Amino acid sequence: MGELAKIENYCELSKTNLVFKRDITKEEWMDVFKSLKMVEGCVQFWIGDCLAYRQQKWGMYDDIAQETGYEIKALQNIKSVADKIESSRRREDLSFSHHVEVASLPPQKQEIFLKRAVMEGLSVRELREEIRKEGIKFNSDIILPNRKYQIIYADPPWQYGNSMPGYFKEQANYYPLMTIDEICNLPIRELSDNNSALFLWVTSPILEESFRVINAWGFEYKTSFIWDKIKHTMGHYSSVRHELLLLCIKGTYPIQNIKLYDSVYSEERTEHSKKPDFYYEMIEYLYPNSNKIELFARNKRDNWDNYGNQL
Repeated sequence: MGELAKIENYCELSKTNLVFKRDITKEEWMDVFKSLKMVEGCVQFWIGDCLAYRQQKWGMYDDIAQETGYEIKALQNIKSVADKIESSRRREDLSFSHHVEVASLPPQKQEIFLKRAVMEGLSVRELREEIRKEGIKFNSDIILPNRKYQIIYADPPWQYGNSMPGYFKEQANYYPLMTIDEICNLPIRELSDNNSALFLWVTSPILEESFRVINAWGFEYKTSFIWDKIKHTMGHYSSVRHELLLLCIKGTYPIQNIKLYDSVYSEERTEHSKKPDFYYEMIEYLYPNSNKIELFARNKRDNWDNYGNQL
């Protein structure tokens, strides 16, 4: 690779300095920047390939980490990516981080997504989203059951209109999203009994829009429960650690077992979008004699009907 040589034609390099050897033209100055950019994108692959050779000969990471200051886990991750992506599929016009995103894919898929990243100018986050979206299969053949329910429990796949921070794990990475209109247009009025209760999961950014859904489905908001998730997620205006479960009523539907649950429940969040079993148990205790259905369900639960793309 001639990029290092090109830099050294113009510069003296040390660990903490770059000093020009002579006065240079603007074109030569830009050449240095281009070369630095190229070198920046190569170093991790060089480390990975070097580790691949060394492991064949001598084995462990410990002495490398001790001699160089690299963290063992970082070295292992770099080598894993270098092992999984052959040199012929690596793209000079993409960062090592782009390659990290495709490393777990079969070789043919690696090539397809790396090419897309170049052609479409995808950022690392955008590439990650495209890869995850492809793994989501939406089953349009699912139909709602033909019966009436007194309890509707729903965690809709809300589509957020605002742009989120780069580190935010968007819902589209995990399941197909629906617009507010699409959610409103679901035939929940026909599915719910004349007297029934709706338990609807929402997050703070979507709270205002959720009332369109509540009204479209024929319910009236009554109160809310708060799930304190312990772990924080960074938002635009606050460090968020809660979700809201809205209780809404159609007609009149009082609880069957009299008990006032605390409005705040704390349990550490686990996998994306999974809600605590506590809320199933709460609903089952309050309404033991009701037909219950969970909308947008991902798992089946005894004595409940379920509707969901990810069942």
